[in-house]
Amino acid sequence: MGDADCTAFLQWALPQLDMRWAGFRKVRHQVCKRVRHRITALGLSGFAAYRERLERDSQEWQVLDQFCHITMSRFFRDRGVFDCLRTSILPTVADRAQSERRPARCWSAGCASGEEPYSIRMLWDIGLSSAGPNTEMSIVATDIDDALLARARKGCYGRTSLREVPPELIARAFEHAGSRFCIQKQHRDGVIFLKQDLRSEAPRGPFDLILCRYLAFTYFASSLQQKVLTAFAERLVPNGFLVVGSHEQLADARFASIAGMPHVFTNVN
Repeated sequence: MGDADCTAFLQWALPQLDMRWAGFRKVRHQVCKRVRHRITALGLSGFAAYRERLERDSQEWQVLDQFCHITMSRFFRDRGVFDCLRTSILPTVADRAQSERRPARCWSAGCASGEEPYSIRMLWDIGLSSAGPNTEMSIVATDIDDALLARARKGCYGRTSLREVPPELIARAFEHAGSRFCIQKQHRDGVIFLKQDLRSEAPRGPFDLILCRYLAFTYFASSLQQKVLTAFAERLVPNGFLVVGSHEQLADARFASIAGMPHVFTNVN
């Protein structure tokens, strides 16, 4: 059950899950390890036998789909993106919400164990001078994985998850709990975690800001990406912001990139 066998298997199976082999190429070893364990648990001889199992057992596709959930998350992942959020995007969102006398709203799609929405919360609460007490932000964070969502709700992390967090934010936003760093309660308030599958579910909008990084535009097939983009377009306020990953591309007439911020887009009305 070598790498070549697994690669051939994934190239066959992933399109049937509306996934892209190109997105999984560098992380295939994670998926292959899980599939090998499943093959052993089922008492099968290898990937060819597992393919036969899938062809006659439609329920097994749900198991395989779970093996394809890739989770790599940390606070302030891609510091350049978060610098843009802090200096430009969030102040614009705050000013717009304040002028319209309403709270700001953010959606973190594919939030994993919560580092991304908490990073936004910290920037809003601490790093954004223009977001005064009269400007509130609520954050909806969604993911498909129950275990990750449980960790997110608890809000406690190891030091490696914080390696890109500015030291002043660590001092102000976290409390020590043994070897763990736990988000202070005031920076967990207003962050709601929901179990949702982005491929078929989405929270109710509208949102000023949507973040979808290293999920739809890395792993999903083109047709599924278009479905997700439709959900985003329907849920963004006019001139709202969509943030994708630094290695992801987005070409859709409904969204325009922002000069100087190639991974931040605004919806075109």
